[in-house]
Amino acid sequence: MKPDSSSLNRRGFLKLLGLSGLSLLLTRCGLLKPSAPAATATPKTLATPTSIPTVTTSDTPTPATTPAYPSHVATAKVGSYDPALMRAEMVRMLDDLGGLDDLVKPGARVGIKPNLTGGTWSDPSLPAPATELFNTHPALVQVLAELLIEAGAGTITIMEGLGDPLAYEGWGYTDVARATGAELLDLCFADPYPDFTAFPVGPNYHVYESFLMNQALAELDVFISVAKMKCHTSAGVTLSMKNLFGIPPISLYRRSPDQNNRSSFHGDAAYETRVPRVIVDINRARPVHLAIIDGIMTAEGGAGPWNREAAQVRPGVLVAGK
Repeated sequence: MKPDSSSLNRRGFLKLLGLSGLSLLLTRCGLLKPSAPAATATPKTLATPTSIPTVTTSDTPTPATTPAYPSHVATAKVGSYDPALMRAEMVRMLDDLGGLDDLVKPGARVGIKPNLTGGTWSDPSLPAPATELFNTHPALVQVLAELLIEAGAGTITIMEGLGDPLAYEGWGYTDVARATGAELLDLCFADPYPDFTAFPVGPNYHVYESFLMNQALAELDVFISVAKMKCHTSAGVTLSMKNLFGIPPISLYRRSPDQNNRSSFHGDAAYETRVPRVIVDINRARPVHLAIIDGIMTAEGGAGPWNREAAQVRPGVLVAGK
């Protein structure tokens, strides 16, 4: 697809994030330096569902003016994943955002999408635990789940399209589920439904007119993105919006069955234009109600274990916004 003057490129995408002052924060943390191109992670076989999506593209120009949305962002300085410390700061941040009453009604069905990129097969070679480099830390998700339960949530589902079926167990999420009563769902499969469901993007879509995804995403009352703060080769940064790359199933959005990533999203060329446009399409198909960014410990210079030059950094920050 040849980009035109209305294409959403990396610069435009970063403006679209709408987190006031976050670019400065990331720069000071050393997280806006460009990273090396990502290589394909070690492939593992995933079952291919029978439904195959129709991939469409559009050169429809975006509107000349973009509506101005008020942004309200809360930040906290947190030096470790100590549950008591995170809980205190999370409560303060949520209070700064007006609390959870407007989102979490009694009995609400809540979905939490962490960032669990890569696979546990890389763990032995990493300089630090994967959850202190590339993946959302489970202790943060547990604190959030506990606060949601206290706010009246009826069910909590931790959901991610896993590239490694061992990720929940290997990275501490089965422990979170046991402690909170949360369900763990792998979005790479249609279970417990017979097939995937089409989620339309709406008018003026950029690349995809719709996405085939797990029906559970349509039955949520509250959808929360808990992302890791990282660099990204084609998006510049990977935060709460880029985190939704992980909700469509890998098997339907890869160019070849031997690939274990959503390679169709990147395309063959012009990926710096295509990736931000795909990110916007996914977020329109399944909008987020609350975004939380784990910047307590992360990696500088890469988005996953395939970026071998990435080094651990400790920005010590949390960011949240509705």
